[in-house]
Amino acid sequence: GSDIRFIGIPKTIDNDLVLTDHTPGYGSAAKYVAASVREIALDASVYQQKAVTIVELMGRHAGWLTAASALARKLEGDNWALIYLPEEDLEKQNSVVVCVSEGISDASGTFICEYGDEAMVDNFGHKMLTGCGKVLENFIRHRFGVKVRSVELNVNQRCSGMLASETDIEEAAEAGQK
Repeated sequence: GSDIRFIGIPKTIDNDLVLTDHTPGYGSAAKYVAASVREIALDASVYQQKAVTIVELMGRHAGWLTAASALARKLEGDNWALIYLPEEDLEKQNSVVVCVSEGISDASGTFICEYGDEAMVDNFGHKMLTGCGKVLENFIRHRFGVKVRSVELNVNQRCSGMLASETDIEEAAEAGQK
């Protein structure tokens, strides 16, 4: 009987909510990820030595943002990005860009970031999923003996306004009006 009305807006850019075709902000975050991974891949491609660059992306249990990293491909063989670890050697290319969701886990369900010392718990009791890129970087360096680095895009994925999608801008204005 109250005249007060509430509207709920999903607080996720992971694009993984049931019964939604997309979540607010996903398009902008996907655009940011694709552009960033393209730039990282271009940077990595200039080196003559074998190298791996790991890009850690948001996604506790969803890989939508990680999948978006391939959207920046323009030509066949361009932006050679892989999901998880590559199973091919580096004979075909000198550099490989590997994009991983922060929530990747092993077969037993243990988050890869828990292999490192950085895993902590936030105020809500959720495991803070950060550091899987660094864990994988160390593994690859020791296992394959190639140049390797990891990049964690972190909060930039959800807060960068420079690459906002038109749909996100329109929906944000519409939600504010309603």
